Amino acid sequence: MKSLIRAGSLCLVTVLCAACFHAVIVTGRPESQTVVEKEWASSFIDGLVPPDVVDVSKDCPDGVAKVETQRTFLNSLVGGLTIGIYTPMDIRVTCAGTGGHASADFTVPESATPAERQAVINEAANAALTSGKPVTVKF
Repeated sequence: MKSLIRAGSLCLVTVLCAACFHAVIVTGRPESQTVVEKEWASSFIDGLVPPDVVDVSKDCPDGVAKVETQRTFLNSLVGGLTIGIYTPMDIRVTCAGTGGHASADFTVPESATPAERQAVINEAANAALTSGKPVTVKF
């Protein structure tokens, strides 16, 4: 009976010590309505072995606006029951919208000389400085 109480207490302490978390990374790009979610992404040994990379390159052709990772109560419960060996998490990626992220686009022609390339890069840098917004340089 004592061992059953100890085991129950140990499980309760493990569950209570398993922390929930929510981390958000914002890139500064405008958000679109497209959201890619991967629930129960498998990580191991309390997150030391991270989940597989979520490839959103096809879903987000204009890049990523925001990435959120979180460990919910149920994720933490599973982690506690497996003594931290299997610790799943939820991943949510919000795609960037088209337009609005660059103030100007600059293109360097393939046949440009080094001096011409440098001139386009200088023009782009000046535009970024004066507008305070990022610019895009295409080679």
